[in-house]
Amino acid sequence: MFNDIMNVIQQRRSVRLFEDKAVSESDLQNVLDAANHAPSAHNQQSWRFIVVSGEKKRELAGLVNEKAAGFPKASSALLRMASRSISSAPVVVGVVTTGEMTRHATGLFSPDQKKARDFFRTMEIQSSAAAIQNLLLAATALRLSSVWLGILILINEDVLNLFEETEGELMAVIPLGYSEKVKAMPPKKSLETRVKYIHR
Repeated sequence: MFNDIMNVIQQRRSVRLFEDKAVSESDLQNVLDAANHAPSAHNQQSWRFIVVSGEKKRELAGLVNEKAAGFPKASSALLRMASRSISSAPVVVGVVTTGEMTRHATGLFSPDQKKARDFFRTMEIQSSAAAIQNLLLAATALRLSSVWLGILILINEDVLNLFEETEGELMAVIPLGYSEKVKAMPPKKSLETRVKYIHR
């Protein structure tokens, strides 16, 4: 089982352009179910998955492309690239925190409200990141291509409005689909440069 898991982890790639081929409803439900089974702080599962397709997806791509003009060159280029990915994918999944932990728990654990809010907001972000990783790996296991688009956080409120979400924060938008091109794994830094061992 470990080898199967490692194969999926190592096969995952960020794919930004997709074929004109629909994602089946069963595959979509499977990746969403995997995301929903991620570990979360206090098992609150304070995430929401927004599935966007059809005209609404085209509206999202248009919004991102339009807003790109208001940003410096580097950010603008990344937003336009994200718009193209959204356009070419048959379906997109937005991941949003609900903000429930931050709203309901800040008064319970700390007299310092800002510190409490920062703490619970961080836990919601961590939980959502785990859900996103589960989604990406499940997609890979089903031979779906995907990409984690974080740049849309720059237009968080606009995207939330389009998603008809009145609370929480945008964590990511994930286009899902198929790609014939299999990219080589990008080089990874060696464990020796990333791991520190501390002994007594």
